[in-house]
Amino acid sequence: MGMKSAVAVAAAMASLGILSTASALPAQEDAEKRGSDNIEVISHLPLGAPGSVSDIEVEQDMDRPFAYIGREVLGQAAGGDRGIDVIDIADPADPKVIHRWRIEDGDLHVGAGGKDIKAFSWNGKHYVILSVQFRQGGPDYDLGAIIFDVTGLPDVSTFKEVARIQGPEELGGFHNIFTYRHSNGRALLFATTTTPNAHVYDLGYVLEGRSDEALVARVPVPGENAQSYHDFYTGYHADSQQDRFYGGGTGGYYVFDVTDLENPELLVSLTGISGIEWGHTFTPSPDGRYVISEAEYQYAPLRMFDLKPALDGEVSNIRTPISAWTANWEHLVHNHEVRWPFVFVSGYLDGLQVFSMQDPKKPRTIAHYDTYLEGEDDGVMNGAWGTDVRNEDGLIVVSDMVTGFWAFRMEGFKGWNGLDWGQPNISSVQDWENGPEYQARSRN
Repeated sequence: MGMKSAVAVAAAMASLGILSTASALPAQEDAEKRGSDNIEVISHLPLGAPGSVSDIEVEQDMDRPFAYIGREVLGQAAGGDRGIDVIDIADPADPKVIHRWRIEDGDLHVGAGGKDIKAFSWNGKHYVILSVQFRQGGPDYDLGAIIFDVTGLPDVSTFKEVARIQGPEELGGFHNIFTYRHSNGRALLFATTTTPNAHVYDLGYVLEGRSDEALVARVPVPGENAQSYHDFYTGYHADSQQDRFYGGGTGGYYVFDVTDLENPELLVSLTGISGIEWGHTFTPSPDGRYVISEAEYQYAPLRMFDLKPALDGEVSNIRTPISAWTANWEHLVHNHEVRWPFVFVSGYLDGLQVFSMQDPKKPRTIAHYDTYLEGEDDGVMNGAWGTDVRNEDGLIVVSDMVTGFWAFRMEGFKGWNGLDWGQPNISSVQDWENGPEYQARSRN
């Protein structure tokens, strides 16, 4: 980041009076201590060479104790571990890699490979979808994602590839994906592309072999100079009974009503924000009022916004955050999962971080553990890449680009249901059988 941008960020934070609310890490009191007293390390499993680990997904059904980690190759190198690892966590204290899948002709492929991972269910079967990115100069430059049937695990002989999303519409691959059970009953995949649109695929059509019909909608990045989205979230808004899309990309962040998939309606834009030219991860609270946003550059905090003025029709664009949080102002925090009021963060060099938004204007760090355990010679975009939370029992998992798979428990956090916090039971976790309207009010 240039000095001008750094000054702009610092000035914006100071103007909000939030520099002091970016809580100092308790571990700074003890240089030998890697984490806070309320975080228990359940297990740690190294997976491979530094730079070969990407995102993580954990299945939510306690009868399906599996985690999945994307494998990639950073930089210009060919070959390597481009694919997916399957980890059995039936005993979270003793995780085991039970299967490794790698793209065929790996030495010929150019580009990172496996990026994002999401699980979904359809017609009584369980699937995992891996997004991939390959570049020109090698095969599969037009491959966006690969779908695997994982229904028969832990019998790895039943693990099989069942479909690919590939073609001219998928040139450059998918950097991020999100699976969502729409209120219309469809199992959908939202995918970033190298175009100024997020693509929406009907996963039922994909699995039925109806690839020509699978691309059912596009959600545009607003603006004349739009390039693409980077990341997004789709969730049900219980009060309005809308399916809403939250996307970060060119210019900032955008919220669309995608209840009518073919006619997405822009509800709120967040642009003109000091220090933000490009939006990254963007996640709402269960009731859709507050959003947590990330921008991918050094010194950038997570910024929190209140959408109420825009949702109430008072304004159409929001440009001022109500607060901000970071683990270490010299670093950069990456992806996050919201289980209100807690936000679980994969903080790159700072490992697992957990902060509370009980008071959205005063976020505070409540737990942390350093998974990176290394120096900082490779820049700030290294270390903890992704995190996920199993709602049933509160198990926290992290994928670290250098050190591999981690499992944690946080004291007092034994599971999550939004109704326990006066919120709809809405998070990144989907009720694939009953749908989001039932899920929002369910304690099951």
